[in-house]
Amino acid sequence: MARSTTRKTTTKKTPVKTAAPTAQVVSAAKPVVAGPMLKKKELIERVVEKSGIKKKDAKPVIEAMLDVLGTAIASGEELNLQPFGKVKVNREKEMSGAKIFVCKIRQTKQTPSDGPSDLAKAAE
Repeated sequence: MARSTTRKTTTKKTPVKTAAPTAQVVSAAKPVVAGPMLKKKELIERVVEKSGIKKKDAKPVIEAMLDVLGTAIASGEELNLQPFGKVKVNREKEMSGAKIFVCKIRQTKQTPSDGPSDLAKAAE
């Protein structure tokens, strides 16, 4: 009796080489660069210059306005103060001695005015 042996042939699987994915920039990141800081004293001076009213009259009004705006932001209100823009609090975080607000400000596109403001016209 003759024995016949059949061999199973196995095929080697060679690994398929795939190209590494390439990184693609969807949109270029626009860095936010902090510019010069406007302080309250300079704000008062600019308002006096633009409106034409006396500094002693402008200062208490501006300080009251800043107090009202700070209280509104702290209570979570959304502000819509054109032409300054629409201000919305996105996140807030309690820290020791401070509360941090991350806000979004949306301004409408506008052309700068060359003439006196409506406020200056009303003061005349």
